[in-house]
Amino acid sequence: MRSSSLSLPVISVLAGTALVSAIALADNSNQDDAHDGAYDGPVRHELAFVTHVEVDVAEQDVFIEHQAGSDQVFRPGPAERNMAAPLYAAAEPQHHAPFDPKANGPFPKGAALDISLGDWLQAEGGGTYSCVNGLGHIQLHFTGLVPEGVYTIWHYFMATPPTEPFIGTYDLPLGSRDGAQSIFVADAKGNATYDRTFQPCLQLSGEHLAAGLALNWHSDGKTYGVLPGDFAKSAHIQLFADLPPRAGL
Repeated sequence: MRSSSLSLPVISVLAGTALVSAIALADNSNQDDAHDGAYDGPVRHELAFVTHVEVDVAEQDVFIEHQAGSDQVFRPGPAERNMAAPLYAAAEPQHHAPFDPKANGPFPKGAALDISLGDWLQAEGGGTYSCVNGLGHIQLHFTGLVPEGVYTIWHYFMATPPTEPFIGTYDLPLGSRDGAQSIFVADAKGNATYDRTFQPCLQLSGEHLAAGLALNWHSDGKTYGVLPGDFAKSAHIQLFADLPPRAGL
């Protein structure tokens, strides 16, 4: 995933003044009605996290050598069978390109990650998400993570259908906007429970943007607030889950 920027429409000063006046008049007469209809109906969804290879694309942020000592690494794809292959980071951050098989390498080899491809792909996770009266609640359980690994969870948006070339995703830390609620640490066996309540609720998938949650391992042991870090170099998406379409779609 790669962060991108969004632009907002600009309203002229005169039009904006008229609009504010109209809203103020409407608010004075319909304040109670607006409050009663402020939130969508309650929702509850089951979430299932998967690896990239489970959806038939290459892992995006961890790499293997095809030839030992070459200092060149590649993204491991669904056809890779050597589960004992040691994993590496890339020497420099890399943009995600899950729909382009030609973008799987080679890349200059970065730091050894001290885990194998089999270790990476054994990760599993799932749980529930609910929203009631504008208050979101999520409960997740993970196994097979990097032991004592530092993780964050991201609420991402991706154009659907994907653009060609792929322009990446727009990423927000799950929960509080400063990123504090997104952080957790796996235990010594690679297990973790994530339980958070936050406001506003998550935005679900829509007509133009697919939404989801992504589990980001920080191989440097550091987190970066509102930023996920350098993908492929020190930030590595291990699992992700799609969020369903919002009501009415």
